[in-house]
Amino acid sequence: MAAPAVKLEWLTLEQAIQKSKTKPKKILVDVYTDWCGWCKKMDKQVYQNPDIVKKLNQDFYVVKLNAEQRQTITLQGRTYKYLEKYRAHELALALLKGQMSYPSTVFLNEKQQVMERVPGFIPAKDFLRALAYLAGK
Repeated sequence: MAAPAVKLEWLTLEQAIQKSKTKPKKILVDVYTDWCGWCKKMDKQVYQNPDIVKKLNQDFYVVKLNAEQRQTITLQGRTYKYLEKYRAHELALALLKGQMSYPSTVFLNEKQQVMERVPGFIPAKDFLRALAYLAGK
C-alpha cells in the first residue's frame, strides 16, 4: 500500500502570522478566485505535487486568499474589507499592489513583508526552483 499523500495545511493569513510568532517561517499566499481556471490548475498540478508539498510544509506557512471573499480580515490591528468598486478584497489589493491577476503567489518573509509577487500559473518545476531560492533568502 502506498503511503498516504502528504497534504498542505492551508491556513488563513491570521493563523499563519500567529504560528510565525512562535515558529518564524516565510508565508506563501495563494491569491485566487472561484472562477479562475488557472487557479484550479495550479491547485491540481502544483499544490498537490509531492516535492512541492514537502518543501512548502518544511519552509513555509501556506495561505489561501480568495480575492473576492466578502469576510473582513483583521491583521495586526488593521481591518481589510471587500471593496465593491474593485470587486476585490482590500487585503488582496494590498498584497498584489492592485495588479489583480489570478492566480498570484505572494511570498512574505518572516516579518510579513512582501519578498516577491508572482502573477499567473507557475509550472511545478519552476515553482520548486522559486521555493528553493526564496527559502534561502
